[in-house]
Amino acid sequence: MSATVQDGTTGGRQSEAAVPARGSLRALLPALARHRAMMARTCAVAVVEQGSLVTLVTLAAHTVGTAVTEERAPSTGTVAALVVLVLVRALVTWREMDLSHDLAYRVLAELRVRVFDGLARGAPARVAGKRSGELAATAMSDVEALEFFYAHTTAQLLASGMVFTGGVATLATVEPWLLVAVGPVAALLAAAPFADARGRAVRGARTRAAAAKLSADTVDTVDGLRELLAFGGLTKRRGQLAEQGRRVGEAQRAEATWEAMAAAVRDLLIVCAVLGVVGAAAQSATSGRLHGAWVPAAMALALSVLGPVAESARALSQAMGLRGAAARVDAAVKAPALAPPPAAPRTLPPGPLGVRLCGVSFDYGGRPVLDGVDLTVPAGGTLALVGASGAGKSTCAHLLARFWDPIAGAVLLVPDGGEPVDLRDLSDAQLRSVVAVVGQDAPLFHGTLADNLRLGAPDADEHLLAETAKLCGVDAIAPLDTLVGERGATVSGGQRARIALARALLPGPRVLVLDETTAHLDNEGDARLAAALATGKRTTIVIAHRHTTIRRADRIAVLEAGRIAEEGTWEELTARPDSALNRVLAVTAS
Repeated sequence: MSATVQDGTTGGRQSEAAVPARGSLRALLPALARHRAMMARTCAVAVVEQGSLVTLVTLAAHTVGTAVTEERAPSTGTVAALVVLVLVRALVTWREMDLSHDLAYRVLAELRVRVFDGLARGAPARVAGKRSGELAATAMSDVEALEFFYAHTTAQLLASGMVFTGGVATLATVEPWLLVAVGPVAALLAAAPFADARGRAVRGARTRAAAAKLSADTVDTVDGLRELLAFGGLTKRRGQLAEQGRRVGEAQRAEATWEAMAAAVRDLLIVCAVLGVVGAAAQSATSGRLHGAWVPAAMALALSVLGPVAESARALSQAMGLRGAAARVDAAVKAPALAPPPAAPRTLPPGPLGVRLCGVSFDYGGRPVLDGVDLTVPAGGTLALVGASGAGKSTCAHLLARFWDPIAGAVLLVPDGGEPVDLRDLSDAQLRSVVAVVGQDAPLFHGTLADNLRLGAPDADEHLLAETAKLCGVDAIAPLDTLVGERGATVSGGQRARIALARALLPGPRVLVLDETTAHLDNEGDARLAAALATGKRTTIVIAHRHTTIRRADRIAVLEAGRIAEEGTWEELTARPDSALNRVLAVTAS
């Protein structure tokens, strides 16, 4: 369960964020499975890095103790060892940072792809109604936040445990009483992050949720900048962004304040350990168990083994605040497919394909839309699917694209003279190669016209690209190397429809579904559409309200109350005054 932040009704205060699911961070550990070798190298280098520091501090303390108690300079071998340890420490510190971040960024790159795959598996249902800024926050910001977990927590915890174990074993042989001073402090340091785990998770979730909302608000503001300027709403919007930024700042300050308090507690525990070690060492020296240079060496060893433990406690404390981000990333990665792939995909034979809907029913979370729809479009035929707004026409298009599967019945492709094939038995790649759906709002991407046309056929040659562009009138818009603004901001609605049609025709689909594609076309554009559809032997389903577009179809099917109310030609259906088609036409005309 991801954290949510809602606006309060008074004072603009944020409500308490939900606690992310426990185990959210552990759920992301399998992402390291493909990087076992790099993980092992990172852990080994971290052990050497932390162990070299403990050794360096202990040897230096022993050298100083020798110089003070025995009044003699360190030997050449001791000096050489110290120099080597300093160089090794510097080298492995750099190497550990390099390896740990390399590992983290490799994992994050894979996580981003897996998050996108999860969003794609659930599209359009799981992204419908969600703000693009919030989705971007999960795909980018939440994933990026996990860099700390992978770079500074996983291998370092393993290394700290190994170094601490080795240090404790050494202390046990040198002076077991020092463990009495070190052990309890080490246990408290290790337990401290878990004592406030819930609070850290809530505060971190609140920060991530507030940042996601700010991201969404900012994206909405940029997208709607022209409207905000036109209606004088920019000042109010700026104030809303400032308020949301203030909430993000408050959440971040709350996290930082608690982390500062936790750091103070860790420092206090270290001070207690220092006092305990000094007392234990003094007692050991007095009793004769430790003497000479071994007194400062043992003290340095006892305190230096606490360093990795304290650092691990700090890393764990920060990682606890990432549970909200981890929960959202994990949910996106593990999102089940709304249209699961077949266990044994079938292959379609070449040639024209017909379409058949057999008893198809569908609803959106309990709201019925289609109720036992039976519809057949012969191979190479053109069907106009009409109906009032909300009748389920676009739902039929979505089912043909297999964005969803029907809750009852089947959507079939019928080879000319062959056995029907259920869409659920086709691989996604084959389905996309034979069925193209042009929706009501066909988005364009930032890039050239040619880039947008090649979306479904990246390997299309220049000749085919130019011919398709000419067929759909795209060549009249601008040269194909012209940049198109993000979401088609530099083209009109009619031009966007032409580009979308050309993009769908370029791969050569055998079934073409046009969902209100003609809505933004003028008479010239509609005529070009008719000319483009007349080419080839594809099966075409046109969802439209424009009378001329409906009239050109071989047959017309009228959807009412989730069922096909009637079918026939234009002449047959319009000849009856009480026909469902005439009722629909009367509504659209008004």
